[in-house]
Amino acid sequence: MELRELAGRRVAVWGTGREGIAAVEAIAPAGPQRLITVQDTANFLATNWAGALADAAPLFTGEDAHRELAGIDVIVRSPGIPDVHPWIVGHRARGGVVTSGTALWMSAHRQRTVGVTGSKGKSTTSSLVHALLAGAGRPNELGGNIGIAALAMPPAELYVMELSAYQCADLDDSPRVAVVTSLFPEHLDWFGGEEAYFRGKLNIAMHGAEAVVYNGHDPRLAAEFARRAGLPLVAAGLPDGFHVAPGPDGTRWFFRADRALFPRADLGLLGRHNEGNLCVALAAIEAIGVDCVASRDALATALRGFAGLEHRLQPIADPSGLTFVDDSLSTIPQSTIHAIENFADRPLSVIVGGDDRGVDYSPLRDYLRENKINATLIGIPDSGPMILSLVADLPGITAVPAADMHEAVRIGRERTAAGGVVLMSPAAASYGRYDNYAHRSRVFREAIEATRP
Repeated sequence: MELRELAGRRVAVWGTGREGIAAVEAIAPAGPQRLITVQDTANFLATNWAGALADAAPLFTGEDAHRELAGIDVIVRSPGIPDVHPWIVGHRARGGVVTSGTALWMSAHRQRTVGVTGSKGKSTTSSLVHALLAGAGRPNELGGNIGIAALAMPPAELYVMELSAYQCADLDDSPRVAVVTSLFPEHLDWFGGEEAYFRGKLNIAMHGAEAVVYNGHDPRLAAEFARRAGLPLVAAGLPDGFHVAPGPDGTRWFFRADRALFPRADLGLLGRHNEGNLCVALAAIEAIGVDCVASRDALATALRGFAGLEHRLQPIADPSGLTFVDDSLSTIPQSTIHAIENFADRPLSVIVGGDDRGVDYSPLRDYLRENKINATLIGIPDSGPMILSLVADLPGITAVPAADMHEAVRIGRERTAAGGVVLMSPAAASYGRYDNYAHRSRVFREAIEATRP
């Protein structure tokens, strides 16, 4: 569906955050017969809905919103409004259309877009694609789930869009290059089950993508794509494409098949998983038209200037000699596993827990057991106690509950040996206790300051 197709129709924008604001501002000039904004409860209003916004799309909440939806043709939902919400289910049952601002935008911009999703790695990979394209002389804008909402994106030659599972689910046009970094069960409460989540996530590739780039080392992702015949698949990380291997000086290098590109040291991000993210990013920019072998010097320069993401494995030095690490972006067990891998050779405490979304934490237990990890795991509400109950019996693991982030940091200081690491890698979303992952990070840093001797 395109914006112009909303002309003459009755439209509801669901959500009052940045996505909702961008949707109202973009849809109002398209000439809908009626345009309103809805929210199921006034408790979650993200904006003071007044002035020009209220004039363009008056706001209804609670039961008033429910009644208004009965006369609506199209719901444009913000991310986070679940497929299983009874209002969504009821609207579809009446023959109504459900879409999103991202889907409306994508229909007009797909040919100039690299879309990046994944259960983990999508933020880093989309940021790498953005930086590498710029380094290769291809100006582009980065937005979507990270930064600017799709319908508020400025004009550009190319776009790199990080897309959440929520944003992928409503697409009926794929980006020209669809990128999937990984696939693990997540957001099961939103989708209603694992199969529905996989279907929603991989919807990014199902509507005319010219290339579908994916991490060739992810067995679940490979298996799911094998079930979807006819896609133009490009596997990254394997020897015939972009991969990492011993280079001309004996250290690890990035290669395009048998052509050496640049040393691993040019990528200033920790972890083997980030090597995989870069291989995916290189395959994505090649698919959009960059000759990575001819441009390798420019790409290496761009990499050396790439600082990585805030709140993803960011070390925080402390006068005590401990290193605190902010990994608030880790919202699933697999990303926390990658974080632990980087520090498993040092005395280690890990703060885990957050919003309980029904995520399966057995992979974290299996990793700790199989790799004989020695660490203190500190569990914070809401899901922390449940995570601790899964790992408390493992040799080498000490499980300690904490009432909040402040107490967790204090416990980390007390129980982590000199020269060790206190890693905040929650393996859970922030909602409920914090506004978002950045708010959780601020509280972590405040706790570090407050607990210094």
